[in-house]
Amino acid sequence: MEWFQEIFFTVFLIAAAAIYGVHGYGLVTGTVFCDQCKDGQISLFDYPLYGIKVGIACPGSDGQVTMWREETTNWLGSYAIKFEGIPDLSGCYAQVSGNAQGSSGCGAAVGPAMYPRLMFRMFDMEMYAVDPLLSQPAQPMPFCSSSTSPVVAPAPPVRLLPPVPRIPPLPPLPPLPPMPPVPSLEASACPHQKWMMPEYKCYWKVVSPDTKVAVIFGLIASRRYGTDMTLWEGMNGRGDPYLTLLREGTTALLNSYSSIQFPYHPLDVIQHMNWALMGSTRQVLHTALSFLRANSGTSTGTSAATCRFTPCK
Repeated sequence: MEWFQEIFFTVFLIAAAAIYGVHGYGLVTGTVFCDQCKDGQISLFDYPLYGIKVGIACPGSDGQVTMWREETTNWLGSYAIKFEGIPDLSGCYAQVSGNAQGSSGCGAAVGPAMYPRLMFRMFDMEMYAVDPLLSQPAQPMPFCSSSTSPVVAPAPPVRLLPPVPRIPPLPPLPPLPPMPPVPSLEASACPHQKWMMPEYKCYWKVVSPDTKVAVIFGLIASRRYGTDMTLWEGMNGRGDPYLTLLREGTTALLNSYSSIQFPYHPLDVIQHMNWALMGSTRQVLHTALSFLRANSGTSTGTSAATCRFTPCK
């Protein structure tokens, strides 16, 4: 699953350079998903998990864990684990190591361990990416296909949790957005004008109009649009290629959360947005036009889709 990891890798690379400078260290990044159908793979029904613990274990030649780090995913389901110096992470592995505070019943079982892959090395920094980790509910969700056979997670290669001193519990986290609801099975694509109408504001279910652009689209977007701009403000953008890209990209993200049959997956939208922002003005305009076509229901290679909004009660 490399179609979205490149954007997370780019975001963490910039963050690491800004925060930690160029001192020697290794950084491992990845994402945890709720495997709602227990089929062992990521589908349109699955969503990122916030607040779940991920551990990186590095066994020695005798199979015993010699190095251990643990981190908790943010509300986008991603994590970043830092190792001081330049450790050899070739034999290490990552696995979900604790139930999520916000898992909504998706912490009954965990998927297999994954091994970090070296993605980048520069200035005594090593950047690793881990394929998506899975956490599963006790039973597949009712909307899953009855033909799908649950996948039993294999046992980890070695004992993941080494003995560690008991530490006091963390204080309660602030309230975070709820997990995405199941999107509509009907094809629907709505332009930005519809998303801004008061009678359709109830369709902002996953993100709110006040959510910051930088929180959703990452550090690359924050450098272009600032850290204070909200999604609602971004929907008003016009007269500039980058503002047009933000308007149509935000609209595409909302549509992707609203309909399973929308041409873009939410992570695809974020990935294409960041690729465009790192490219030329021509690429910005091309990506904005692609989003605009999808939002109007006229994407190339797909049948026309209409906006299926009904006024909120």
